Amino acid sequence: MAQFEIYRNPSQKTKEAFPYIVDIQHSIINDLATRLIIPLANAEVMSNQAMKKLTPLIEYNDRKYFLVTPQLTSMPKRLLKQPLGTIELQRRHIIDALDFAITGI
Repeated sequence: MAQFEIYRNPSQKTKEAFPYIVDIQHSIINDLATRLIIPLANAEVMSNQAMKKLTPLIEYNDRKYFLVTPQLTSMPKRLLKQPLGTIELQRRHIIDALDFAITGI
């Protein structure tokens, strides 16, 4: 499993609002049974709720999604099946959002 890979959201309850999740955990801690993930929300669904630094706009497959950093959680890695792609090129925005959530800067 690689950091910043995208997966389909396996949750039946939340996959409509959050179709994808991003694995943000570094591979150096791959031995854990869980992975840290952040959901991606369709930009149209959240357009009025976005906070630019906390929920940056992420492009994936020519569509726009908000990285919903306040929804950071862990998930059993067995639920993360086949990765669909990566957003590693947008790493800076993801790290900035996490930093803002923790430090407020």
